[in-house]
Parts: sequence; structure tokens; C-alpha cells
Amino acid sequence: MSKKEKNDAFEKGSDEPIEKDPTRIRINPDIGENISGIWSFIKETVSFKDGADVESTVKNIREGINFRGPNVWVLICSIVVASVGLNTNSTAVIIGAMLISPLMGPIRGIGLGVGTNDLSLIIDSLKNFGIAVGISLLTAWIYFLISPISELTAELEARTGPNLMDVFIAFFGGLAGIIAASRGDNSTVIPGVAIATALMPPLCTAGYGLAIGDFQYFFGASYLFLLNTLFICLSTIIVVRYLKFPLRKFLDPKVEKKVAWMSYVLLFLVVIPAVFLFYAKVQETVFKENAKSFANEVILSDESLRADLMYEYDGEDSHIEIFLRNKVVSDDVVETWKKQMKTYGLVPSSLTVIQGEDVEEKIASL
Repeated sequence: MSKKEKNDAFEKGSDEPIEKDPTRIRINPDIGENISGIWSFIKETVSFKDGADVESTVKNIREGINFRGPNVWVLICSIVVASVGLNTNSTAVIIGAMLISPLMGPIRGIGLGVGTNDLSLIIDSLKNFGIAVGISLLTAWIYFLISPISELTAELEARTGPNLMDVFIAFFGGLAGIIAASRGDNSTVIPGVAIATALMPPLCTAGYGLAIGDFQYFFGASYLFLLNTLFICLSTIIVVRYLKFPLRKFLDPKVEKKVAWMSYVLLFLVVIPAVFLFYAKVQETVFKENAKSFANEVILSDESLRADLMYEYDGEDSHIEIFLRNKVVSDDVVETWKKQMKTYGLVPSSLTVIQGEDVEEKIASL
């Protein structure tokens, strides 16, 4: 083929010269086709529909739901190991406990049941979930009652309440777990999910709160556990719906309609609290970050001033306290600080400045 013929073939869109000369690339001038091709490539890259083993996934999840015999004792052992780790402030022991914990089974079972309108599976999963939680709390409570160490360790304190990162960890950890399960891969990802979502330590911490009679720890740890549970369940529902798992069918259309309606109610009960809790944690996190910025940039901008910051988030009744340790400021300065709170999104939060008596002013007045 002559040089002129090659050029003509290249201009006509022939692939022959391109195959012989890989340095020459034909550019499609059609912008619409290019955008469509890029979008198709992105969808093919991120999609995980192909290769999903629905039957095997449903079978594996169903097998992990029931807490009978060996599963109960494995759960008890994992709770004791996690409690020892929390009690001795050992991260390695806590991770070991989460690796052997079977608590993920009923939670994924609830998500699968809601996602496929399988009411009997939902009821069975909830029943076993309640049994598992009850056994876990009882075991942790007994352990911390007889344990000679009652000190609040750093590992225990870290599980006395959730933060925004716990929400993301629970959701994406649960997402990784159900995606792996849909491929029949339960060997490596599920233990990682057990570590990431950290279901066991909050339950153990709740048992610790009961054992020492501190219900603030109990409710804080229970709140963290509930948050993790809701978002694992929510991620399971999303993947089950995305992969279009077959919905449960009934011979009687009325029964099928009733079950579908109840499944949607349960879906609502999972999604709404999850969204509400997520929004509340976002608001709390934003408030804390704004309060820190306000203290550092407004109050502590005076390098000669030494102060401690305390804050309590409670919606519109949130409160900030500034403890001045080495200096007394005038009321005008405090009012200026309060006016600047609006700039940091801290209104209608209140500000209290706690400071010592101005000794020099007192002497002068005497």
C-alpha cells in the first residue's frame, strides 16, 4: 500500500494502517459517541452484577443466621475474649475476638429478608439477633462483675459513644461484606468486615456499663452498636436490591401484597433511623469542629492567654465553656467573642467564660 493509499485509508477510518502502526490513533470527532463510550466504560468498570451467585449467597446467609449449639459457644467465647481485650486495653486481643464472632449472620439475614420481601426470614433473623445480643450482654455483664479490673481503659472509653467515622465504617464495611458474599467469597473479606464494623466491643462495653452501674456507658455503647447494625443492614438491602435478588412469591395475591407492604414498612424503619442518626452525627461533628476553630482562631489568638475548652452538643441548646487559666478579660471582650460565634456557625449556641477574680482591679478599688 502506497503512502497516499495509507493516508486515504486513515482518513476513511480504516483500521488496517492503525493495526500495522500502533503509534497512529484515529480520533472519533463525534463528541456524543465519545461521552457515551466513556460512560459505558465506567459502568462496566464499577458494576458487580456479572458473576453474582444469588443462590449460593442466599444459602450462605441463611446458614449463618441460626444461633444453636456451636454458634452460641463461639459467640460466648468471642465475647469473653473481647471483654478481656477491652479490660486489659489490648487491641490485638479485641481484633482476635472480632475474627471469631458469628454476630454478622442475623444482621445480614435481616437485610436479605427486607430486600427480598421474605417476612419469615426477617422474623427468624430478628429472633436470632435478639438471642445473640442477649447472650452477648449477659456474658459481658458476668465477666465484668467478676473481673478484678474495673478501671475504664482507653479501649472501653472509645466505645462509649459513636462518632461520624463509625457511620462510614459500618456502612462501607457492611457493603464490602455483602458484595464479597454475592461472589461466594467468605474467606478473606468477612473477617475484615468483622474488624471494621466492630460489633463485639460495643456490646462488651454495654455489659461493662451494666456491671458497674453506669447507664451512660451502657446507652452510649448500645447506641454505637445500634448504629453499626442499622448501616450494615442498610448496605445489605441496597446490594440485594441492586443485584435484583428474586422476591419471595406467594400463591395468594392478597398475602403477597400484605407481605410486600410489611417489608416496605420494615425498610422504612431501617432507613429512617439510619438517616436520622447519620444527620445527627454530622451536625454534632460540624459543631465540634466549629467550636475548636472558634476557640483557636478567636480566643487563643492572644498568645498570652491560656484557656481550656469544653463543649456539649444538644441541637439548639448546645453550649460552649471557656476556662481562662492565667488571665481575666473584660465583659466587652466576652461580648465580642459572643458576636463572633455567628461567623463560625455556632449560633444559637451559648458561651460561658469562667475566669478568676481580677486581683489587680480588686486591690485598686480597696
